[in-house]
Amino acid sequence: MINSMMKPFLGLFLFVGITAVHAQHGRFQQAVNYKMDVNMDVKSNQFTGKQELKYTNNSPDTLKRVFYHLYFNAFQPGSMMDVRSRTIADPDRRVADRISKLKPDEMGYLHAKTLTMNGKSVEFREVETILEVNLVEPILPNSSVTFEMEFEGQVPIQIRRSGRDSEEGVRYSMAQWYPKMANYDEQGWHANPYIGREFYGIWGDFDVKITIDKTYVLGGTGYLQNPNEIGHGYEDAGVKVPAPSGNTLTWHFKAPMVHDFMWGADPKYKHDKVLMDNGITVHHFYIPGEKTTENWEKLKDFTPKAIDYLSKNFGQYPYKQFSVVQGGDGGMEYAMSTLITGERNLQSLVGVMVHELAHSWFHGVLASNESLYPWMDEGFTSYASSLAMASIFQASANPLRGSYGGYYRLAASGLEEPMATHSDHYHTNSAYSSAAYSKGAVFLAQLGYVIGEETRDAGMLRYFDTWKFRHPNVNDLIRIMEKESDMELDWYKEYFVYTTKTIDYSIKEVKANGNSTEITLERIGLMPMPVDLVVTYKDGTSELIYLPLVIMRGEKAEETGMPKRIHTEAWPWTNLTKTLILAKDFDMIKSVEIDPSKRMADVQQENNKVEF
Repeated sequence: MINSMMKPFLGLFLFVGITAVHAQHGRFQQAVNYKMDVNMDVKSNQFTGKQELKYTNNSPDTLKRVFYHLYFNAFQPGSMMDVRSRTIADPDRRVADRISKLKPDEMGYLHAKTLTMNGKSVEFREVETILEVNLVEPILPNSSVTFEMEFEGQVPIQIRRSGRDSEEGVRYSMAQWYPKMANYDEQGWHANPYIGREFYGIWGDFDVKITIDKTYVLGGTGYLQNPNEIGHGYEDAGVKVPAPSGNTLTWHFKAPMVHDFMWGADPKYKHDKVLMDNGITVHHFYIPGEKTTENWEKLKDFTPKAIDYLSKNFGQYPYKQFSVVQGGDGGMEYAMSTLITGERNLQSLVGVMVHELAHSWFHGVLASNESLYPWMDEGFTSYASSLAMASIFQASANPLRGSYGGYYRLAASGLEEPMATHSDHYHTNSAYSSAAYSKGAVFLAQLGYVIGEETRDAGMLRYFDTWKFRHPNVNDLIRIMEKESDMELDWYKEYFVYTTKTIDYSIKEVKANGNSTEITLERIGLMPMPVDLVVTYKDGTSELIYLPLVIMRGEKAEETGMPKRIHTEAWPWTNLTKTLILAKDFDMIKSVEIDPSKRMADVQQENNKVEF
């Protein structure tokens, strides 16, 4: 069992390890190798640990300081997360003022007790959720050093993502629980304080040993290295697991090429595993009961289907394991795993699983900086999970109607901020959520309208294959789509990401012009777009007039399922109106409509169609 588990570990390391460390045209990626040995006291909810971190500086810069995240320190009265949660106009109901009311034995903390680099003590200072470290010796470019740390922590009452004793009775959701080196990239250090938003990490290998009460069952990130010592459903078939000699067990996990490590633990967990035909093992951990057992048993059929769908359409899932763990405060993505609340109806349970699983592609493997580009994770995940759910449940309705609706409400609210806003600095939670989730999903759906859906879909696979394990940004995505479509798309990015300008086209006038018909279109909104104009005749036939923007420097191919294209004419974005002459008698026409597919996010669709 241990040897068979090591094969995917070694293969994956050899495959992606080489990819990650080389600079790409001025880009570089740091590398980490964590070894941690942790002891959890389930009575006091406190833990101690030793961490050895090999840190490789692949940058061209000399580093005189480093920074660690100490996320658990956010769960203390008066913290930045506490203050932000109490003063923002629309507080997250899961947080609100709860942190301010935590008692000493309920709050969280994470402290470094000792820290050395290459055996020499270094000066460090704890600034809430960030550990600032001044180095005795700088870390030179293309060199590696080893940090050794002793740390201690206390698990807070479950409030946001991580914690203990959740509303559903899960003892431990151990996310953001260890001292984690902040990322340094071409933009410098990303030592953002934890106030409740997103994460950005360094890929590397994790070797983690967790010693805990022997009655507890653990699941999460990584391949278990000692299943025949642990049991609890991990052991090989037919193996008799020896009884532990003491009151604790040590769980040993290894996780190759991940940028985080999560684990959940509860003595009541039931552990089920499903081996997929492609060799991926799917683990489910939940607390059996009237509100869970029936639907979690059914969930075992849906998780493999979702992995297959997402792998086919967005790139092959690269690990040999995925774990669905009951815990947390809703649903949250982690390396090779997710934490989800479990007392849900089947549709909701499958939906949250599929969404968090889809994050494995955009958060886990592509891993754009979520703080700077939350929509490239949350939005793309929403897009992918909506399509996956529609496929799994064979739904006929437009799976993206919810995302479009969310964006339209945002655009009309007066609260919209550009998607380029740092995720921590949105003025309201609602503006962040609608931009990151809804508008981010619309970005991809509408891109299919601009360049053609088949081209967009091929571009998404190319994007994954090109940028996996390389932290792409929005320019990297756009360049992939430009290469795939042979169009210029910088205008699309600049309008839809960096502004809040909206799309609004109208049919201004349709009138007879001799034996022809004169059609005048008008751009009312500030964002220009190509236009698909469909003319439907009284005999039931339809034809399409295609008006690409001049600045696209190209056009999409004719699309399957759309009416025959009879005319193409570029529209300069500077011109607010466009008049066309259709060589058909006015009396033949039943209707004229802009984008009947509704893929263009036109905020005022009442003026998109005229009927006669």
